[in-house]
Amino acid sequence: MEAYGTAGAIAEEVLTAIRTVIAFGGQNKEIERYKAQLVIARDNNIRGALFTAINNGIMWFLVFGSYGLSFYYGVKLIIDERSLSEDEKVYTPANMITVFFGILMATWNLGQCAPYFNIFTAACAAATKIYGVIESEPVINLSKGHGKRLKNIKGEILFNDVHFHYPSRKDVKVLKGVNMKIKAGETVALVGNSGCGKSTCIQLMQRFYDPTLGDVSIDGMDIRDFDLRWLRSHIGVVGQEPALFATTIAENIKLGNPKATESEVERAAMKANAHAFVMRLPQGYDTIIGERGAQLSGGQKQRIAIARALIRDPSILLLDEATSALDTYSEYQVQRAIDEASKECTTIIVAHRLSTVRNADRIIVFSEGGIVEEGNHQELMEQQGVYYNLVTAQVSDDCIIDNIKEHSDKEEGQDSDVEVIEYGGDSQNDFEDEKDKKISPVFEILKLNSPEWYFIFIGCIGAIISGASIPLYSIVFGDIVGVLSHTDNEYVRTEGNKFCLYFFIIGVCTGIASLLQWYMLGIAAEKLTMRVRHLLFEKVLNQEVGWFDIRDNGVGAVCAKLSSDAASVQGAAGQPIGTVLNSLSTLGIAIGSALYFNWKLSLVTLSVVPLIFAGIYLEQKVLRQDTSGSKNAILNSTKIAVEAIGNIRTVSSLGCESIFYKKYKAELEPHYKKAEFQAHMTGIIFAFARSLMFVTYAISLYYGGILLTRCELDTARIFKISEALISGAWSIGNAVAFTPNFQKGVTAADSIIRLLKRTPKIRNSENASAYGWGNGNIKFNKVSFNYPTRPNIKVLSDFELSIMKGRTIAFVGPSGCGKSTVIQLMQRFYDPLTGSITVDKTNITGLKLDTLKAHFGIVSQEPNLFDRTIAENIAYGDNRRTVDKQEIIEAAKKANIHSFITSLPLGYDTKLGERGAQVSGGQKQRLAIARALIRNPEVLILDEATSALDCESEKVVQEALDKASEGRTCVMIAHRLATVQGADVICVLNKGQIEEM
Repeated sequence: MEAYGTAGAIAEEVLTAIRTVIAFGGQNKEIERYKAQLVIARDNNIRGALFTAINNGIMWFLVFGSYGLSFYYGVKLIIDERSLSEDEKVYTPANMITVFFGILMATWNLGQCAPYFNIFTAACAAATKIYGVIESEPVINLSKGHGKRLKNIKGEILFNDVHFHYPSRKDVKVLKGVNMKIKAGETVALVGNSGCGKSTCIQLMQRFYDPTLGDVSIDGMDIRDFDLRWLRSHIGVVGQEPALFATTIAENIKLGNPKATESEVERAAMKANAHAFVMRLPQGYDTIIGERGAQLSGGQKQRIAIARALIRDPSILLLDEATSALDTYSEYQVQRAIDEASKECTTIIVAHRLSTVRNADRIIVFSEGGIVEEGNHQELMEQQGVYYNLVTAQVSDDCIIDNIKEHSDKEEGQDSDVEVIEYGGDSQNDFEDEKDKKISPVFEILKLNSPEWYFIFIGCIGAIISGASIPLYSIVFGDIVGVLSHTDNEYVRTEGNKFCLYFFIIGVCTGIASLLQWYMLGIAAEKLTMRVRHLLFEKVLNQEVGWFDIRDNGVGAVCAKLSSDAASVQGAAGQPIGTVLNSLSTLGIAIGSALYFNWKLSLVTLSVVPLIFAGIYLEQKVLRQDTSGSKNAILNSTKIAVEAIGNIRTVSSLGCESIFYKKYKAELEPHYKKAEFQAHMTGIIFAFARSLMFVTYAISLYYGGILLTRCELDTARIFKISEALISGAWSIGNAVAFTPNFQKGVTAADSIIRLLKRTPKIRNSENASAYGWGNGNIKFNKVSFNYPTRPNIKVLSDFELSIMKGRTIAFVGPSGCGKSTVIQLMQRFYDPLTGSITVDKTNITGLKLDTLKAHFGIVSQEPNLFDRTIAENIAYGDNRRTVDKQEIIEAAKKANIHSFITSLPLGYDTKLGERGAQVSGGQKQRLAIARALIRNPEVLILDEATSALDCESEKVVQEALDKASEGRTCVMIAHRLATVQGADVICVLNKGQIEEM
């Protein structure tokens, strides 16, 4: 279970960062990482299957062995008392059969428990982890609700000798005795180099963590004494990497205040300079923006997040690099809105772009976990200390801001944001036709299981032999009953011992056969599960980027398919095959032997079989009614869970845990009610099938008695026929219990096979070449483009551009104008609708995908790092080879991150945690730069590569990037215009076209 959990975490991490994985050609590396966990899970489960098989074999041996022993001793007791009078006899054949049948029913029921042992064991293992979470007591408990609530919060904040280290890195002190007082209504800026503790202060104010030493208080009260949910409801937060959710724009904004009206939503959007671009969308505020807001540009996402914070009219407003992703004009507009909002509350701003904090009442300068300077802008500039040095490095940006201020009145109300990548369709029907193809899921799954044919063959032989043991037992049982009617004691003893030995032989054969059945089919099932998960993950990672834009292909939905669907496939293969063969073997031999002994009694007894099959048909009909609904409920609820847990900091700061819980519950509730009905129906039908055994007994013994009186049949044959056919009825009843799992397996197999057969829209052509890059001159030839999921919204129109080798091209323009789209087309994440993109006159569709992507190194606006070591994350930049440690160090030095890495106790072996959670935003960005440089790309793509850096680091990194750009083509996207002044060509984009160049 633990290995599958790790595999699931890997899948979620990879799918969340799928564009990064594809850009760096990391699919094979991730597939191997995922497969390694599947191998561990497979081997553990195969060992579990062996344990179950041994237990099952021993159990069946003991069952039949106990029959032989009981009959051996029973016959002895009967013979010993034959000389006594009838009144003195205690042990008679009638008594022995009564006792025997009591034991028989008990042991048979025990034997029939075997198929459920695996299910029960798996459930116990899962429950251990689930209840471990449910019963755990968080150190910071949101749900207690026992804290204090004030009438209102003034917003006075005090840090009193605060020391702090993160729980996962106790040997790295982040804050070292911070003393800080922020007055109510004051606007305070926290500035300093990356990793100095600014964002940590923001997290402590929200009580994501408690200080190691010291305390944080608001309005004179320790925040640990407040009702946590109530406290967070009075704090508005905009993070450096805004987390939006896969719902409408309006719903995203309303998460800040669920009770807000439509007009309040629009007012908040206007304050955040988002209203204009939202209204340009066909669905306006009802536009669904995708997982993590993937269908919006960085600046648009940031403005929606700001609107979400402002709509709750917070007493305390926390802005952690809130404007870092905005173009310069939007930044000024949003900053002005923030300045207005700041007049009504206490505001704490964390910023690297110091032009945004000049008007703050007070500026606090951090360095290495402590405060080194404090004062307003003018006072700190006069001191000519740390702050002065930071500011002077950013003069050019200040000039740009001042220039914008001069023209702001003219441009008031304008917004040149145009088409966003509107979110994808509801299902895969939107751009694939695979749904129309008819397939046989069970047959396809068996084909996937074909490499294990020898395991399946041996397991099936074991199942058939095991099934045959029940009718054979009935024959031996009948013979023993017949022997007891003889008066010759020696004959009874000799024949009785012989048939008792047969019971032991049947026990040995059944034990071995059962062991082979469960172990061999268990191996086949686990190998199938691993193969399905592996192939499914591999297929998913090799889909085109556009496939992930579809709503049904979100991270949660695909993770659910990888886990629950792949596991459910075993319901249509593996042990169920053994159970069916077991039952067919029992029923076939039982009917054949019964007809052989007496066709009349056999046919009368078999009259109940149609009722059994009617029950099976009815159950299948009930189960098929809502199979797709059940699957959709699981997929949709998993999407919600993955999204909420993946953005748990945002969910916590917004205090909307209950909203996501209700949404999760709402998805599952209809399925639960239908499943409850199905469970009742299944129980009734299962009970009906089992009850037919006793109906069969009654019919068989009644009619057998009639035939006995007519001298057409003897007692032995009555029991042989009755027991044989009753065991057949019993076996069918046992098989019926597996029909729910079988139906789930068929449905899951259908879904999986359709995906495995899907051909990616973007793939290597038949004549794709590994050569053809030539000099590397890139040209866009009248390229028009819209995203496949929204064909009516044109993003680029007759776009033409030549990018010559060795030149630096900068794209600037308002958020959403198409800059990032150009970069995605270059990497062939998508193909143009019309026109072409060529490299030295070779269309990029004629190059192999891995060859094409190998020429690009990219640093994104929101860098995705993985739960690997720092060294592994940097080496991820070149997955074609094993990167030398020295190369990693050199890349880190170029990105100005080496000194930070070596300051950590584990250095380059430090694990970064999920999504790089163990490092600050600026540190993440520098690691991403190092990752891009490691592959020594011919084209370096910088999508806001330095936006999250402090000015000191930016200066050093910019120098490194300038040096790295020498001799290679460099394509830049920037909102901070000072970073593109040295470009050879600056292209101003607007409405999908080049407006100036």
